Amino acid sequence: MDPQKQKEQFQYAYVCALAAHAGLNRGSFDVDDDSIDITFQAKGNFGSGRLRSPMIQVQLKCSSQQMIADDVIKFPLKIKNYNDLRGDDVVVPRYLAVLLVPDDLEEWIAHNEDHIALFKSCHWLSLRDYGPTDNQTTVTVDVPLSQRLTSKTLWQMMDRASAGESL
Repeated sequence: MDPQKQKEQFQYAYVCALAAHAGLNRGSFDVDDDSIDITFQAKGNFGSGRLRSPMIQVQLKCSSQQMIADDVIKFPLKIKNYNDLRGDDVVVPRYLAVLLVPDDLEEWIAHNEDHIALFKSCHWLSLRDYGPTDNQTTVTVDVPLSQRLTSKTLWQMMDRASAGESL
């Protein structure tokens, strides 16, 4: 398999594991023409929000490149993805998730006697309040290392979505 496809599949599996742990349903569209790779949904009344069955949408990116500087991932995002993910004029909150994996494929996963471990870490960013850019091909966005995507974070995103907000 092409190494980039392996990264895409690994990240999909990574976030699916988080969703399963959080008790969230997930789905994807056959055609990715709106920069959305995966959608998460909660069933019925959720948290303290007023909206039932909240949803969030996520663009997945995976890289083994050394992109960390000053406690952020300096991620070059294609302008189409940037424009699709930014702004507050969408019904469902949108997020960018960047998974950093080791350079060596053999280090992505560890098989142990009683568990497996997935490496390394996934981080998220909301582009909701980002404005237009004059860039033509890419925009480098800063994804804070402090914004780790976990099953708890997915719950928090869903809770905010049920209140009609996003993080």
